Formats: sequence, C-alpha cells, structure tokens
Amino acid sequence: MSLNPPSSDPPAPSVPVAVVVVAILVVCGLTVTATAAYFELKPTSASPGTVTVTDDLGRTVAVPADPTRVAVLSPSITDSMVDLGLRDRIVAVDCYAGAFGGLTADYTASQIAQWNLTSSMCVQAAPQLSIEQLLNATPDLVLVSTIVSESAIEEVSTTYHLPVLVLQPSTLGGIIVDVELLAQVFHVGAPAESLVAALQTHLAQAASVGANLSANGTALPTVMLTYYADSAGYWTYGPGTFGDSLISLVSAVSISAGQTLPYPEMSGPQVLVANPWGIIYAVGFGVNLTIFQQAPYWSSLSAVGADRVWGMDSTLLTEADPTMILEGIPQLLGLLHPTAVG
Repeated sequence: MSLNPPSSDPPAPSVPVAVVVVAILVVCGLTVTATAAYFELKPTSASPGTVTVTDDLGRTVAVPADPTRVAVLSPSITDSMVDLGLRDRIVAVDCYAGAFGGLTADYTASQIAQWNLTSSMCVQAAPQLSIEQLLNATPDLVLVSTIVSESAIEEVSTTYHLPVLVLQPSTLGGIIVDVELLAQVFHVGAPAESLVAALQTHLAQAASVGANLSANGTALPTVMLTYYADSAGYWTYGPGTFGDSLISLVSAVSISAGQTLPYPEMSGPQVLVANPWGIIYAVGFGVNLTIFQQAPYWSSLSAVGADRVWGMDSTLLTEADPTMILEGIPQLLGLLHPTAVG
C-alpha cells in the first residue's frame, strides 16, 4: 500500500508500524560499514553518462544514463517499472521488517508472485529508511515516494552520493508524467508510448462519462473514499491529492474535498452531517469491512442503509500508478454510474 505520509499519524492501513533494529548484513564480502564507505568515496561530479531530470518535488537530479541496478521504494513505482518492462533492473524494493509483514506489508500476494519479488530484496522504507539495507543492495539509482522522509533522501543523496528521484503524483495526470519521466531515464520508447496511450484513453473515457452526465443534467453523487477507520472516524483524501483527483475524474463529489489536510481523518459526526450518497472503502493488508462497520455512525449513514457501499482492492485506491487508471477507474465508474457506462 502506497500513500503520501499524512500530516498526522493514522494507524497503518496494512500492519502495525514499529521501529525495527536491523542487524548488520554481509553482502558480497562487504560489511555495511565497508559498503557505506564505498558510497561515500564515489565521485560527486556529473559525468557525460548522466541524464538530468526533475522529479515530483521539483528537485533537479543527475541520474546515470540507462541505470541497471535500481532500488524502488514504493509499490506504485514498482508497478510503473514492471509495466515499462524494467523488472530486470530492480534489485531492491520497500518492505517492513519481517516480523511485521516484510513484503506482504506493502505488496499483495498477487504482486509478489507476478513481479517475482523476494524477501532478499527488502529495504525497510518506513517509518525510517534503513540506509544499511539500501547500501547493501548497491543500487546506482533510488526511486522513492514521499513515504521516505526528506532528511533520509538528503542523506542518501549528499552523504552517499546516490541519485534519488521522488515520484509522488498528486493527480492522475501526474501518473502519466512519471511514466514519461521513467521512459526518459531508462530509454524505453515504444513501451512508454503504448502505456501512455492506454492511460490517456482511459482518462478520456472517464471524462466522456462526466460530459454525458453533465449534458443530461445528472447530479453528481457525493462519495466518501476511505482507506481506514477507527473509533474516531474515517481516513480519507483531502484537496491536492491523487485520491481527490480520482474521485473527481469518475464524476463524483468527495465529502472531504473541503478539508484542510491532504490526508484527513473525518470524525464520525462530520461524516454523518455530510451523509454521502455512496461509500467506497479499501480492502486488503488486514483491512476489511468489519473495520469500517465499527467506526462511529456507520449504521446511521444512508449509504449503508441503501446498500450503496462497495469495497475495492486497496491497491486500486491508494497506489497512484498505471493500474489505478487502467483497472481502478473502470471499476469506480461501474459502481457509481452503471447506466452511464453500460
């Protein structure tokens, strides 16, 4: 599950997060200390074999031309890499500590199998990045989302001279921008063109549904999109997030669009007053319908009484990647506007 870090700390949608003590590893005869020293001694000057790009935080980064060993610390970025035929470049992926789920805390069983991910590839990315594990993977490029702290990104970039690109789109259109950025870095022309064309087609189809609804004078449904709940309320998406963009694109109105935080928890009374027409909730990583049923005022919501409540795979609602557009959008349109999409 991949999310921007919220301004406050909600319970993890997957497994409990704990600070993990990572043992010193020995990889290829190098201890962590020796590996770290190697990275510190790497030259920092740009070379002719680099490409300068701008990431989603506006950072200008010189990356190796066509890198071959890449640490990908976000499931959403892994999705894009695989879609572009770049799985063979990935040498490390984000994980929690083994005791707290390892790969299964961030990747579904289907993703692990289809993408051939193994525990030996694990680098703990949150709540604190394990730089020791990252360095032992000896990557020549690191791709991260903003789940990795800016201080950790700075340390990896300046102390160990590893190029770090932050890919965290705030809108669905930003997913396409990131695909094109990866295509530039890895020189994958045809696969990127094909993927971008498919993404643009799906976005255009969703926009067409919205245009038809508007032309017919159809009122848009109010929706709560929630990925976790507790005794206080429901965690959802505020303005300026890909989740908010997702709801708008499928011609719905988010009840959390007026919140001040990007990832707010709406209290039970707030949701009850908003009284959404429909509710979309995330399922997976230990989160199921029971979690939401135990949240405040659930049974009092009209959407629940009218059976306009739908669970969806959390990867389609929390990971801003091509699959969100290619699979998530058609599912949402089918649930919210079944007659409009046939």
